[in-house]
Amino acid sequence: MPQKGVISQVDSRRQQELQKLVRKLGLSDSTPMNWSLLHLALTHPTASARANYQQLEFVGDAVVRLAAAEFLWQAYPESPVGEFAAIRSILVSDRILAEIAQSYGLERYLLMSFSAAGDKAGAQSRLADALEAVLAALYLSTYTLELVRPWLDSHFQQLTEQIRSDPARQNYKAALQEWTQARYKILPEYRVLETSLIHGDVERFSAEVWLHDRCLGNGKGPSIKAAEQAAARNAFMAVRDEPTST
Repeated sequence: MPQKGVISQVDSRRQQELQKLVRKLGLSDSTPMNWSLLHLALTHPTASARANYQQLEFVGDAVVRLAAAEFLWQAYPESPVGEFAAIRSILVSDRILAEIAQSYGLERYLLMSFSAAGDKAGAQSRLADALEAVLAALYLSTYTLELVRPWLDSHFQQLTEQIRSDPARQNYKAALQEWTQARYKILPEYRVLETSLIHGDVERFSAEVWLHDRCLGNGKGPSIKAAEQAAARNAFMAVRDEPTST
């Protein structure tokens, strides 16, 4: 069944442009690509109010999370689930997705209005959204990750090694937020106190993370951000295996 808003054909000039992008991804000319979907994935809402990448972006959000989860599970089988969640939250962030999109020059293939192209402040979000839509188009061309992981894994590998070598980059706050949103539809609350006035004290700040009237965890750090991350890590490790609320 045709997807809503998808054009039935892509003109030859546009398809040639899209083929260049596919080659940049390391995929062959014989790739079983749905060119109409890929064209749609690279059509910004300002270029078409009806036929644009918004629905594909929704699908792509799930695709990139699945691709990251599969990669982490296969590459680091001994890692705890908490580490998976913390690392994945970084891998699928807008900042990282935009960087990946930029590495392939994705914006030059994106159809959009002149005003949107000039919106520098919105560039990161625009690139991240477009990449998610492209991932959806690739996935929906085969209903597998065979057109996604061959080129995306190398980015995940490099980034994951960087994150694992610097634990401070692991985003346990995002992982905990994901957990609380999924189960309780609410964000956790952080309460921070400055317990030392000594600059450079590694325990200068103390943080607690609360959900409703329950303290999920606490932690200390040299900065507010570090203390909150420490509290989030302890909280996430404590609650991650709790059953879903009914």
